[in-house]
Amino acid sequence: MQCRAARGLLDWTQNDLAREAGVSALTIRNFEGGRTEPNPATMTVLRLAFERAGIEFLDGDGVKLTAPKGRRK
Repeated sequence: MQCRAARGLLDWTQNDLAREAGVSALTIRNFEGGRTEPNPATMTVLRLAFERAGIEFLDGDGVKLTAPKGRRK
């Protein structure tokens, strides 16, 4: 849910996230659809892509948009 929420705050599509993180769009679709759990390296590049764009992951399940650190879309 955090992935979808973060994309929503950034107005990113699954393809936008895939491009920013350097992974396939299928990886994002499968992850968000609950079909697969990405490996730790993929989770890291997803987190870093969001953080560069200004997403902060909160304790628990939340996310918030802070000052963007990189390209948003």
